[in-house]
Amino acid sequence: MDPGVYRFRDKAKRVIYVGKAKSLRPRLSSYFQDLAQLHPRTATMVTTAASVEWTVVSTEVEALQLEYSWIKEFDPRFNVKYRDDKSYPYLAVTLGDEFPRAQVMRGAKRKGTRYFGPYAHAWAIRETLDLLLRVFPVRTCSSGVFKRAAQVGRPCLLGYIDKCSAPCVGRVSAEEHRAIAEDFCDFMAGNTTRFVKRLERDMAAASQALEFEQAARLRDDLGALRKALEKSAVVLGDGTDADVFALADDELEVAVQVFHVRGGRVRGQRGWVAEMDAESVPEIVGHLLQQVYGGESGEGVPREVLVPVLPEDPDAVSAWLASLRGSSVDLRVPQRGDKRTLLETVRRNAEQSLARHKLARAGDLTARSQALQELQATLDLADAPLRIECYDISHIQGSQVVGSMVVFEDGLARKSEYRRFVIRGEDVDDTAAMDEVLTRRFQRYLEERDVASDVELGMDPEAGPERIDPDTGRPKKFAYPPNLVVVDGGLPQVNAAQSALTALGIDDVAVVGLAKRLEEVWVPGHDYPVILPRTSEGLYLLQRVRDEAHRFAITFHRQRRSKAMTASALDGIPGLGETRKKALLRHFGSVKRLRAAEVEDLRSVSGIGPALAATIAAELGKTDTAAPAVNLMTGEIVDAEGDG
Repeated sequence: MDPGVYRFRDKAKRVIYVGKAKSLRPRLSSYFQDLAQLHPRTATMVTTAASVEWTVVSTEVEALQLEYSWIKEFDPRFNVKYRDDKSYPYLAVTLGDEFPRAQVMRGAKRKGTRYFGPYAHAWAIRETLDLLLRVFPVRTCSSGVFKRAAQVGRPCLLGYIDKCSAPCVGRVSAEEHRAIAEDFCDFMAGNTTRFVKRLERDMAAASQALEFEQAARLRDDLGALRKALEKSAVVLGDGTDADVFALADDELEVAVQVFHVRGGRVRGQRGWVAEMDAESVPEIVGHLLQQVYGGESGEGVPREVLVPVLPEDPDAVSAWLASLRGSSVDLRVPQRGDKRTLLETVRRNAEQSLARHKLARAGDLTARSQALQELQATLDLADAPLRIECYDISHIQGSQVVGSMVVFEDGLARKSEYRRFVIRGEDVDDTAAMDEVLTRRFQRYLEERDVASDVELGMDPEAGPERIDPDTGRPKKFAYPPNLVVVDGGLPQVNAAQSALTALGIDDVAVVGLAKRLEEVWVPGHDYPVILPRTSEGLYLLQRVRDEAHRFAITFHRQRRSKAMTASALDGIPGLGETRKKALLRHFGSVKRLRAAEVEDLRSVSGIGPALAATIAAELGKTDTAAPAVNLMTGEIVDAEGDG
């Protein structure tokens, strides 16, 4: 009857589900019953699983922490994932910089940066920031603009209209600017009263001293503060910090909304829609809190967390949240008053969010399932192609040849498993490049599969935990085989891919090609293609996969070509090493500007003396006059006489 955490694995030893339990024995036993009694999703998980492992811990809090770390590490397919359908913007202040900057930020949070939000729209942040810059003229410009203003000794427009204190030109010192940024952060955190009272006091003092222009400016500043405060009305009169969660669910999906209340005002709002599992609502709430706060720093956890239903083990969850915050956290269901009213408002938002999602995505889940079923039937596959890998080759006239591999699982892109290949050798055609890419990818798969087999048989106890990288704790790069390989091209590319797999002894992975001209599906060994209807969901999925592989390949090719062209322009200049090349490109930004620079401009770069500057100018001048022309329509190089 001990608490613990368990993992279900599939035949490839991939973790497909992670769960925790107050008592492991009855929880695990509940999975091994008549499949008809299980939720369809749970039944699918149980039939997919090949083994189960468990770890006993001493307390429920330890189980909660271990479950979160495993979910983050293995990203199990059958665990409910509360993920935004978009990246929410934050108002961020980079306090870790010498001159802190206020800006709109998305994505992962960075160390040394203070965040406020999230907000529903970036324009709302910019509108609020524009109002507050009158009172808190903190820097908002990019590093490039800041350095340029410092070099020329003139501030940007915001400096001239008093919406920036212009530390770039020394109007304020670094310490004074940091004090402005910290006051701005205090105001955004909800400590607004002292700033309003200070402005009122200064305005009255200026008026009594007959400094009416100063009093008018302070009056306008006070109006800007009040207008910014009006944009976030007070919802909790006690000025508390709280996150308020609400759910709306049906048989298939659950919508979640959370309002972030700081200082009694709503500072941000977020929403998720996830697939509904067999879990009860208390279990959903527990997993939701785990995923929302698991990656947060202590200041991301508020003093109160208000939920519609308490999780199954509220004491353990409260203790875990308190350990993150560093002080007690009140986890409860509000019963009356303003907090209950706010919870109802959040619940209505969740219901409307679920309704909008159903309208927008009504055909999407069905279409993805239909596409996989169509491909299984059309290509005569044993199973639906839940994992599809697509490969493409990109080059210009055989130069800078690269390959791409993109992965779709359950009809959705899995970008963390995309891979890029640099083709070895010269004068490699498309089929030879495809053969090399497939051979390298599946050789790695065979090596990692053999290591996993040795571990299972006890032959190599030092080899590590199956297909999990011991250094990163994540699945190895090529640990899992696809159900279907798609190549961009026709019969030659398909045959090259099939021959690569046959040479490696792999006979359980299907291969097809999608030709661009007529969108024909080619199968190895067949003289005629498979023609799918234009309205086919299966064809649409193949097109998405193929187009994504092409985009990924051509992006990588352009990156390598750009680097090669830049390097070739500066190669061979006597006395110009890698460090000085980087310094020149960093200073001028491009080879084109470097060619247009005068010798005196070159000498201003650190490490470039008079003699070297003259040499660079002379060499780039020769390169410029001798540079070949390029036909913009075909991409072919044209010589000096104009012949192709």
